[in-house]
Amino acid sequence: MRRPGRRLSAEEAEAWAQVARTVAPIEAARLKPGVADKPAPKPAPSGQPQPSKSKQPVRPKAPPPKPPPAPAPSQRANSLDSTWDRKLTRGTVMPDYTLDLHGASLDVAYSRLLHGLAQARALDARVVLVVTGKPRPVDAADRGTRRGAIRAKIVDWIAASSMASEVAAIRNAHRRHGGSGALYVILKRRRG
Repeated sequence: MRRPGRRLSAEEAEAWAQVARTVAPIEAARLKPGVADKPAPKPAPSGQPQPSKSKQPVRPKAPPPKPPPAPAPSQRANSLDSTWDRKLTRGTVMPDYTLDLHGASLDVAYSRLLHGLAQARALDARVVLVVTGKPRPVDAADRGTRRGAIRAKIVDWIAASSMASEVAAIRNAHRRHGGSGALYVILKRRRG
């Protein structure tokens, strides 16, 4: 049922026509079945160009987005089995080594972290408790002037360090070990 309404003025009709000329129709193949008003045109036999119904140039389709690359083995954070995860969640795992970065500047915390992880590896520690302080909303461009900056950057520091291939997983600490103010860094078992 058509609703009565005012007609477009000559200026409005011209403006609408200009807008309509700039719009490309949606391809029928991209529409869900049953939505297209008209069936897709049949392709022209080879050697004969298909006549174009619109005056607009044909735009080439953008290539489909590539899937993200698989993470490198050193970047896989979920390489623990369910037994380990259960023990960490319940707080029954005792840390073999503790690093306290709480209250340090970013530069000092970074060097303490790398040195401490290397030392924990040398001592054959498996679970390293890293005390960072509670997380706070931190701007990515923050240079360490706000609280919570160490916690916000620690995962990136480990991933970019030479110790990245030695880390099996990083998990939040249990309440008895500092809760949200600390992390467990689980080092891979030495093969030997």
